[in-house]
Amino acid sequence: MSFNSSNYHAVAGQHKEANVIWLHFPKDPQLISDLRVQVHARWSASQACWYIADHPAHRRLFSLPVPIIGKDVLVHIHPINQPELTKMQEHLCLKGYSPNTLRTYLLEFAQLLYSLGPVPATSLLPERLRSYCLYCIQTLKLNENHMHSRINALKYYYEQVLGREKFFIEIPRPKKPYILPKVLSSQEITRLFHATENLKHRLLLKLCYGMGLRVSEVVNLKIRNIDTNRHQVLLEAAKGKKDRYVNLPESILQELNTYYQQYKPKYYLFEGQYGDQYSIRSAQSVFKEAMRRANINKRLGIHGLRHSYATHLLEYGTDISFIQQLLGHNDIKTTQTYTHVAQTKLQSVRSPLDTLNNKIS
Repeated sequence: MSFNSSNYHAVAGQHKEANVIWLHFPKDPQLISDLRVQVHARWSASQACWYIADHPAHRRLFSLPVPIIGKDVLVHIHPINQPELTKMQEHLCLKGYSPNTLRTYLLEFAQLLYSLGPVPATSLLPERLRSYCLYCIQTLKLNENHMHSRINALKYYYEQVLGREKFFIEIPRPKKPYILPKVLSSQEITRLFHATENLKHRLLLKLCYGMGLRVSEVVNLKIRNIDTNRHQVLLEAAKGKKDRYVNLPESILQELNTYYQQYKPKYYLFEGQYGDQYSIRSAQSVFKEAMRRANINKRLGIHGLRHSYATHLLEYGTDISFIQQLLGHNDIKTTQTYTHVAQTKLQSVRSPLDTLNNKIS
């Protein structure tokens, strides 16, 4: 049963010191029933109005803006620097960055503003920022990847928002560790699917692996973009806001049809309990539980299915340029990382110890 949120007018507010969403609508028994059963709304006698908890899933359902950063972030920033955080957010929005990038940049920039107190961020010189970066490494013990993220945010503010060119030229970046992708074997992939009894969860994992999708891409799959006749799926505005086509595995068609009939999704292929988009966190939990049930003890997340897809394609002899297109990589060097993981050619290399042992025996 789908929930039609367009029948309600939603307004964010507070009730009993908690953030809520008030729902206004014409008095109608069916609308009230839908609210109670499908959204679990509650009635406030004091306000004579229905309401639900204010969280991102409900905001998306009722087309309310989802805040990039909350009030708990702003309260720790001195008033003199709060306008700088707003400038940063506005500039990132105008440049069309994704919500995830916005949130990451703003939170990393906010860490600097916390430490400055009443010192204006606009007054900082490169020497002070250099000292701050040393503090992040030596005292806060941030790893290399986290430091790159923080430096990217600070560099964006000073060079893009404030227009100070080459402001970070004298601040070196830590060397990134070269970490190979973690993958599952074909046998482990099979165990993973067999251990997942829930049809919806199994299909989600199969599509992640079978099409090499990022978790954000699988939860954003729209029914209208799945072409079962051509065996293709259009991924709209994927990473970097790029559209791309991926191949729909033939072996999934029967399971996909069964899923349609049983779950009857309306817009997204995978929908949450309120008819909104399935959350990334839920998809990650599905993978984690499947790993536990399959008794696979490797430490990797759901993105490991995408890594496994690319690695297995290489091992099956697929041209690396085709894999690059299917994965949506801008640079083939990113795709070439999987050549260090694929085992087909490496396993054919004979250890000199084996040769030596044969001679000894």
